[in-house]
Amino acid sequence: MAERKKLLLRLDPAVHDALARWAADELRSTNAQIEFLLRKALSDAGRLPRDVGRMRPRGRPRKNTEEGEADESA
Repeated sequence: MAERKKLLLRLDPAVHDALARWAADELRSTNAQIEFLLRKALSDAGRLPRDVGRMRPRGRPRKNTEEGEADESA
């Protein structure tokens, strides 16, 4: 995977709070929510590059199958 670019983004506190709440509702970090929305806007405008990588699925990464089975039996 290519190295991710870092960007300083200044937002109105109310906009940040709204994004953070929306991200939590969708089980994403605020950063992932911003990237999701930017990708959607680029796609809708026909400007999303073809070679763009996929986003990681939302929510926490899945546990190892063996660990998941052990948790269910408890």
